[in-house]
Amino acid sequence: MATALDLQEQEQLDELKAFWKKYGNLITWVITAVLLAFAAWNGWNWYQRDQAAKAAAMFDALDQAAVLGDADKAGRVFNDLKDRYPRTVLTQQGGLMAGKLQAEKGQTDAAKATLGWVAENGSELEYRAIAGLALAGVLLDAKQPDAALKALDGVTAPTFAGLAADRRGDVLLAQGKPAEAKTAYQAAWKAIDEKTDYRRLVEAKLTALGAAPAPAAAASGAAQ
Repeated sequence: MATALDLQEQEQLDELKAFWKKYGNLITWVITAVLLAFAAWNGWNWYQRDQAAKAAAMFDALDQAAVLGDADKAGRVFNDLKDRYPRTVLTQQGGLMAGKLQAEKGQTDAAKATLGWVAENGSELEYRAIAGLALAGVLLDAKQPDAALKALDGVTAPTFAGLAADRRGDVLLAQGKPAEAKTAYQAAWKAIDEKTDYRRLVEAKLTALGAAPAPAAAASGAAQ
């Protein structure tokens, strides 16, 4: 009986050896790949946390510069942030903060560069949209309407569709195109939530162009 069991075990052992000889390397590489992927995932999470922690210290310096109104320092810190930690959310937020301050301080070229970087390189769609809207405003103030429209073309986040259409209307109106501006404002009025106060501003623009939305027109008629 023992001999029979020994023979059976030997056969199983031989089969296992044959199987491992044929597929052993493949299995080893698959297991290795899985372990490497797991290690890389853990490493990436650690890297992200490490990068965010380091970026936070620089962001604090940028925030302090913004509070003090020091656009030059804010710009320098942001440039360091984007060079060292371009993919962190703090870098995108820092770019918006620095760009706003630079625009307020009359540093138009610096503001365009800062906001343009966020609009093109931001890892979050929403931050790219905000930067694009702000950039369009800076370009419009700088009498560069064509560039402003191009910046607005990059605002693709659905949440900001209404604001982008409104800003487009401003640019078109500045170009002396009231009919096209009216169309843009109408699109903005439809896209912006009716409970939002900003919608009343768009409505006022349409009214000034003689194209008050139906509800406003009806209310005006009732008041007369």
